[in-house]
Amino acid sequence: MIREFVDSEVKEERKNEIAKLLDYPRDSLDESAWAIMRKIDSINIEKVEHIIKDYGYPGKTLVGEPENTTVFYVIQHSNKISKYYYLIEKAGKEQELPFKYSAMMLDRKLNDEGKEQVYGTQVHMVMVNNPKTGKREPFKYVVPIKDSENVNKRRKRAGFDSTVEENALRLGVVYKVYTLDEIKQITKH
Repeated sequence: MIREFVDSEVKEERKNEIAKLLDYPRDSLDESAWAIMRKIDSINIEKVEHIIKDYGYPGKTLVGEPENTTVFYVIQHSNKISKYYYLIEKAGKEQELPFKYSAMMLDRKLNDEGKEQVYGTQVHMVMVNNPKTGKREPFKYVVPIKDSENVNKRRKRAGFDSTVEENALRLGVVYKVYTLDEIKQITKH
C-alpha cells in the first residue's frame, strides 16, 4: 500500500484513503513515505529469507497464483537481488512464476551492476544541471537497453503486455534510446 501511495499516477483521493488506512496524517505520510517503505522492505526481506531457507522459492505449485509473486516483489525491492536472482530465474523457467517477473529482476540486477538492461523495465530519475538555466532539474530516463531495436519483441516473448514506450509513459518517462556512456555524460556532476 505504501508503494501505491508514492506512485505518481495515484490520485489525491486515493492517497488520502491510503493515509487513513495506514492511520497516518496525510502531510506526515507525504514527508515520511520513503522511510516507512524502507523499514517495511527490511522487515519483509527478513521474513522472505526464512521462507526461502525452509521451502525454496514459494512458486505456483506451493502457494498458488497470484501469491507466487509476493516473494518476487520483496526481493525486487531489496538489496538482495544478486543473492536471489538465480531462484527467480529458475522459478520463471519452470513456470512457477510468470517469466516476465524473472525478466524484470534481470533488468534490475543488470542495472545494479552498471550494465544495459534487456527488457526495458527500469527507469531512473536524477537531478542534473540544466546548461541553459544553470538550475538543477530532474532528468528521467529508461536505463539503456542492450539491442534496443528488438526490445519490444523480447518483451512480448517474456509476457509483457506493453511496449517499452508504453511502460516508460506509465512510469512518467518519455522513452529515448541512450547508451551507458551518454547517460554517464548527462548525469555527471
